[in-house]
Amino acid sequence: MATEGNLQAPTRHPIDWKNPDFYNEEATFHEMERIFDICHGCRRCVSLCGSFPTLFDLVDEGPTGELDGVDKKDYWKVVDQCYMCDLCYLTKCPYVPPHEFNLDFPHTMLRAKAIKFKKGEVGAAEQFLASTDVHGSFAGIPIVVQTINAVNKTKLARKVMESALGVDQHAWLPSLATHKFRSSASQASATVVKDGASTPGKVAIYSTCYINYNEPGIGHDLLKILDHNEVPYVLVDKEKCCGMPKLELGDLESVDHSKQANIPVLARYARDGYAILSAVPSCTLMFKQEIPLMYPDDADVQLVKEHMWDPFEYLMARKRDGLLKTEFTESLGKISYQIPCHGRVQNIGKKTEEMLKMVPGTSVHTHERCSGHAGTFGVKKPFHDQAMKIGKPLFKAMAKHKDGGMPDVISSDCPLGGHHIAQGFEVNELGQVPQKHPLTLIRTAYGLD
Repeated sequence: MATEGNLQAPTRHPIDWKNPDFYNEEATFHEMERIFDICHGCRRCVSLCGSFPTLFDLVDEGPTGELDGVDKKDYWKVVDQCYMCDLCYLTKCPYVPPHEFNLDFPHTMLRAKAIKFKKGEVGAAEQFLASTDVHGSFAGIPIVVQTINAVNKTKLARKVMESALGVDQHAWLPSLATHKFRSSASQASATVVKDGASTPGKVAIYSTCYINYNEPGIGHDLLKILDHNEVPYVLVDKEKCCGMPKLELGDLESVDHSKQANIPVLARYARDGYAILSAVPSCTLMFKQEIPLMYPDDADVQLVKEHMWDPFEYLMARKRDGLLKTEFTESLGKISYQIPCHGRVQNIGKKTEEMLKMVPGTSVHTHERCSGHAGTFGVKKPFHDQAMKIGKPLFKAMAKHKDGGMPDVISSDCPLGGHHIAQGFEVNELGQVPQKHPLTLIRTAYGLD
């Protein structure tokens, strides 16, 4: 096998999910065999997730020491370990297109997951766990929320959830919000629109399931920052889950349903000149990459892609346009900050780090390793312990600030990943360090109430 890697920027082929051959199991296994053989000869991605060690162990422990000694039914063990972080494709693999090997590991795993889902081999509990809009329907209901949150913290309830839903009883779970973000957020009072050279002067907020139902404070932090910088904003008037949890299951029909609900609405804001912001990296990535690859010929999808921004990507672009306020009144001390996987693969650079470093009296130690949470992967009974193991090197690294001693705060753009890291600190007895979202930190730095 050739060893020369590809030095050109990686390109991505569309996901041909509407083609009946996409669900041809024999053809998919043939492609997995081709890809697994290349991965076995390279092994560069061994430290990324469980898929690659699982594959290499199957090869090494087989009768031939090569891929031909692996039973094809064991390929599913590799597939089940992939949580679609996309890091192998965009940060490690030298054989992605335009290289002649044309290797796309995560989307081949997606194809296999889609086959598994279509065969009815994904259980009802897993499907329910990925139905974030269903969970969130209880948020904001007086008494009901408090009751659900209290019950879910009991050992008995967690054991029942583990048995019935496959949710590990030791995994951190978010609480439901007493007030949904979308119903408690107000519109900005600013009326002057200032477009920069690269940034629209008005913003539409796609709130995301997590911000809306679980942690609305992060959304309010973003609104305070925009208001402080005189950027008018509106909340998208109607939205549904972005579809990422369903994508991770291979439930592409449900992804399609989300797309049909979201894209016409978001495209309207894009045509009206809004920057569309999402404060959860996985949701942003869904509209920037996965949905556009599923619908390469849909003009509205591609329009939304061009208008979708990570919050800090937008704020730092405003700075380059000379329109961001940089007078910070509060220092943030020593921050251990993690760039989540779905933030890294957006190819926007270290925008959050750039803004945090602008705050006087603040030292930022940035980490680019996976937390291990990976959507629903990290809370499932079969994978929670592994998720904690994957994250352990990151937990230990974040506990030691580059300026010495413990950090004053730990932070990640991914809210779920941030809490997973905090749990990792607790489980590994690394000390008591508060966990705050970067938007919360910037709001604090501005001295905003």
